[in-house]
Amino acid sequence: MPKTIYCWRCRVDIPMLTEEEWETVAPSLANAVAQIKQYRDAHGCSLAEARAKGFGRQALVAYEQITGFKETNPDALFHHRLSIYGPPCHACGKPLRTPQARYCAMCSAERPAAQTHMA
Repeated sequence: MPKTIYCWRCRVDIPMLTEEEWETVAPSLANAVAQIKQYRDAHGCSLAEARAKGFGRQALVAYEQITGFKETNPDALFHHRLSIYGPPCHACGKPLRTPQARYCAMCSAERPAAQTHMA
């Protein structure tokens, strides 16, 4: 079951995928990247033009089926993965930006030493 936490890039609380859930979505994202590359090679177009063709819809559908949240940007799914974030800040509750983070990017509180050794 996805856990909703703050996403640093989207700047809102978003359902994050567990590793098991990520394994369901990741192949569709990888396929979208490959499709974009093939399309660009075949048509000699820009990245923006290739992206406008809607590659990545399959990954968006999988994410919505898992989380119930309708994401519109396939690229956002790359950072809607629980394992790339650290534990919640002891001061403000926002997730640390990475598992290795030593301070909170939101409130600048230092991560307690005991948590640092667990990461």
